[in-house]
Amino acid sequence: MADEPRTGMGDAEITLKLLWGGRERRSRGPKPGLSVERIVEAAVELADSDGLAAVSMRRIAERLGVGAMSLYRYVPGKGELLDLMFERALGDEPRHPAAGRGWRARLEEAGRESLATYLRHPWLLEVVAGNRPPLGPNVMDTYEWLMAIVHESGLDAAETQAAVELFATYVAGAARAVVQAQQAEAKTGISDEQWWEERTDFWQQYFDPERYPTISATYAEGGYETRLDSFEFGLGCLLDGLEARLAAHSEDRSV
Repeated sequence: MADEPRTGMGDAEITLKLLWGGRERRSRGPKPGLSVERIVEAAVELADSDGLAAVSMRRIAERLGVGAMSLYRYVPGKGELLDLMFERALGDEPRHPAAGRGWRARLEEAGRESLATYLRHPWLLEVVAGNRPPLGPNVMDTYEWLMAIVHESGLDAAETQAAVELFATYVAGAARAVVQAQQAEAKTGISDEQWWEERTDFWQQYFDPERYPTISATYAEGGYETRLDSFEFGLGCLLDGLEARLAAHSEDRSV
């Protein structure tokens, strides 16, 4: 892949036709011949195992046992391929969590499912180009699903859209922190615990409690011993904020 690959960089007309043109149904038995579906699945598997930088038409062709040039009959370029990969990865995400429960419970579960999708396919975090997602069925189904959950809360149209954007940004940011920690350990061979153990001298020789009184007090009160799940804590705060906004709206209407 080229440096800093992003979604939305392929030919718009070709990409939309590939995204919406129908996919082959999976069936038991021998694998079918070369197809868009097989090419995209091979690309996703390669990105999952070796990272996005490893994805190339040559590597995909080797994985499928065909010549690289034969792939271009189905997918004309890497820009279109990236959009198809993103669309395929989002197809793993369930869209009916906590069915029958309130909007908050459903959005909590949606956040966990979205986080799990990023952790299964960490390369997704590298390719989202702001407001230029692939406009495929899975992407649009996911967007509709989230919009419907938030709309149920009672927020108005503009707030619903903004809340969904905030939610998606939060989950992606939290996932990025987890993935970066995993990648750091994989690249260095050193766990977070080992990293801190190697720097124990910092606290005795360099750390000044008078200069950093709040950090010192937090440590003394056990703040670093009982670690909260940062994803769940942040998600809870986000949803608390939405509930507070809804409560404020209710008060305004009652005046």
